[in-house]
Amino acid sequence: MTNEMRAVLVEAFGGPEVMEVRTVARPTPARDEVLVEVRAAGLNAFDWKVRRHGFWYTAPWVPGWDVSGVVVSVPAGENRLRVGDEVFGMPHLPRPAGAYAEYVAAPSRHFARKPANVDHVHAAALPMSALTGWQTLTEAAAVKPGDRVLIHAAAGGVGHIAVQLAKSLGAWVIGTASAGKHDLLRELGADELVDHTARDFGELRDVDVVIDLVGGEDYERRSMGVLRPDGLYVGLTDPSRLPDLRVAADALGVRAAVVAVVPDHAALEHLAGLVARGELKVVVAETFPLAEVVKAHEVGEANRTAGKLVLTVADR
Repeated sequence: MTNEMRAVLVEAFGGPEVMEVRTVARPTPARDEVLVEVRAAGLNAFDWKVRRHGFWYTAPWVPGWDVSGVVVSVPAGENRLRVGDEVFGMPHLPRPAGAYAEYVAAPSRHFARKPANVDHVHAAALPMSALTGWQTLTEAAAVKPGDRVLIHAAAGGVGHIAVQLAKSLGAWVIGTASAGKHDLLRELGADELVDHTARDFGELRDVDVVIDLVGGEDYERRSMGVLRPDGLYVGLTDPSRLPDLRVAADALGVRAAVVAVVPDHAALEHLAGLVARGELKVVVAETFPLAEVVKAHEVGEANRTAGKLVLTVADR
């Protein structure tokens, strides 16, 4: 094994063109970290938001968090994982993970074993979307059987997973999406669908929980308006906006929360079980080789994709 690898490098934040595949140093695992050879890396909206705006990150930076691959080294005392294990995960978030690369180093508890019935491409599409959906529905919203749950952008990367997870918790699921995506969402279990291009979702009433994957003041205001008294609006937004959201929610007699997803191997293992039993499906819209990362981000930022986009990193 050489000490070098291919990786996507961002030296200055901006448009997709700032990304370039370079040869860089392979990460050296810390004493508590496993080294994973990456076979595929999932793309998420957070990736291009950071690439464009930087936020709290500094350049040079290797984008990405979602990975699926094979463990190639483990530290002394590691008992969960072994060399050769196929794993998937969302390491390090909110710190950089460097997933758009041939190798990633991270604590073993940031990974779970890959479900045997899916390939690395589909496994790489899962972690951030599935963990976001799971932590939102079970921790922030505590969804229970019979709850009416409205999910905006229901056919998107997080949305199509959240629809299935909400159904697994016994909810009545309402999704907003353009009409062309309704058949897919019905297959995934959505009970009621709203074509946001033709109907105002603000006409809905008595919703228990809104999962807002679109954001913006208009969606926030109208979403809070469909909630029952003391219902919950959950925004997947900058956590610093929570005080403002709570002021708006209080004025309407409802509640507001935000979710900042974090690594969780126990949740990943539960989600892997759902996938293994055929109870959770990830939709991969398109794959791109690492060299076509610019095109992949351009497609993602166009925001027309149903499901996930994935970079293929290694074929072996």
